[in-house]
Amino acid sequence: MTYLMPAEWAEQQWIWIGFPAAADLWEDDLEPAQEQVAAFANAIAETGQEVRLVVRDEESEAQARALAHPSIIFERHPYGDIWLRDTGPLVLLDYNGARAAQRFGFNGWGGKYLLDGDQETGASMVAAGDLADRGKADWVLEGGAIDSDGTGLVATTEQCLLNPNRNPQLSRDDIAMRLGRDLGFERILWLGNGLLGDHTDGHVDNLARFVAPGKIAIPEAILPGDPNAQTYDDAAARAEAFGLEVARIPSPGPMGAGDDVEPASYMNFVIANGVVVVPIYGSEMDDAAVEAIGRLFPGRRAVGLMADAVLTGGGSFHCCSQHVPKAG
Repeated sequence: MTYLMPAEWAEQQWIWIGFPAAADLWEDDLEPAQEQVAAFANAIAETGQEVRLVVRDEESEAQARALAHPSIIFERHPYGDIWLRDTGPLVLLDYNGARAAQRFGFNGWGGKYLLDGDQETGASMVAAGDLADRGKADWVLEGGAIDSDGTGLVATTEQCLLNPNRNPQLSRDDIAMRLGRDLGFERILWLGNGLLGDHTDGHVDNLARFVAPGKIAIPEAILPGDPNAQTYDDAAARAEAFGLEVARIPSPGPMGAGDDVEPASYMNFVIANGVVVVPIYGSEMDDAAVEAIGRLFPGRRAVGLMADAVLTGGGSFHCCSQHVPKAG
């Protein structure tokens, strides 16, 4: 049976969102991050879509309930931190619309952050979702490292998928074969590097996102001093050379400096059934970026929500969520 990872804009049955719970990881940013994640979850729940907020224990569930929309469902799963895009399952469809979950090896983003619970997250979510389980593939892959346009085309970065801290035994051709075997991808857009300061080694969901078949959104440096200007332009040039239509979206500009540069990106938006939630950071480009992304999704409302506290944990809204496409 051939399965394919659909595009994120395909109709979803529900979306999982991870709720910050680890005080030792988030420190002073824990409460602000909880508030921002809850606002993100609420924005989707208010459209009528099912939202499952993933909590760790009784204490974190109580904190989440105090902030959450009344329709939100709470699920307890083991997790080290909230980045379900990478630790949770990827849910695929076959050509008859049957649904199945594919899990992958996870090594803490190349051995950087090995946290208790992250190895159990995917299987626990598959069981709770009553999803057919295709098992765990024989290689390391995070969901934030790939993006699908639903036609068999995937975008990724060489910095991440070819990084020796993930699958040193695999060649570029080996990885391409596995992307086809496990996720149904027939064509690969290889972008170069990801954002500076990104501990994931260049996840594509901070750099480039498909917005329609054959059309991809990529940031553009508008403000002076943007440390990723060359990276954005290189990605756009590669996408155009591949034959894709490229929509340039304003970047938030420089956030932090030196070793403290933050990988702030509007590309970490989440496409839900009725809304596109765009992380914003207090940049003067916030409004322009939300408006530009909104124009790419005329059937959905674009909403910008503050994510500066979530960013201190290393990611944003797309990173802490995992959607489940509707079967059929």
